[in-house]
Amino acid sequence: MKSQPIVGAAVFNTVMESAGHRCQCAGACGNPHAKGEGRCPHEHDGYTSKHGRRVRLIAAPADPLASTVTAAGLPPAELRAWCPDCHTAAARAAKRQLPATSTDQCGLFDL
Repeated sequence: MKSQPIVGAAVFNTVMESAGHRCQCAGACGNPHAKGEGRCPHEHDGYTSKHGRRVRLIAAPADPLASTVTAAGLPPAELRAWCPDCHTAAARAAKRQLPATSTDQCGLFDL
């Protein structure tokens, strides 16, 4: 592994080793990952294509909607390796699944 974060390297390395240095998305992003046998094929420090960018995986909670404060306190066993594309898409998909908020509450700036 060529690149790793300076802060939290031990946690990052633990998560990446358990994931085999490969994104652990199994369709949460909305992509069935047919070419990766149901799992995202992106590997840490690998390239997305011949002329693509280098992939830098992140260690993030399995729940893509977890806050950064919550994520900072999680042990490595509750973190997953995500490529940025899958994590962003999974968060968007999870937000769409949330129930719609009620608009009949008074807002802070409603006069």
